[in-house]
Amino acid sequence: MAKLLPISNCIKAMREAHGEMTQTELGEAVGVTRQTIAAIEQRRYSPSLETAFRIARVFNVEVNQVFAWDEK
Repeated sequence: MAKLLPISNCIKAMREAHGEMTQTELGEAVGVTRQTIAAIEQRRYSPSLETAFRIARVFNVEVNQVFAWDEK
């Protein structure tokens, strides 16, 4: 199993709470592909700082409400 990256997130929960938003819809709103959103959610890919801010903006929250540094 691949090692998870140290940046955790709650994107999936936020998408579900935001009217069952799909990965495709979030990707379109942020300017990335559905595959990128899936990889970020699964902690296989760390988003750029710009992408992280764009994701937070979609949900009208601060970046630290979406992402956290997990050193475990």
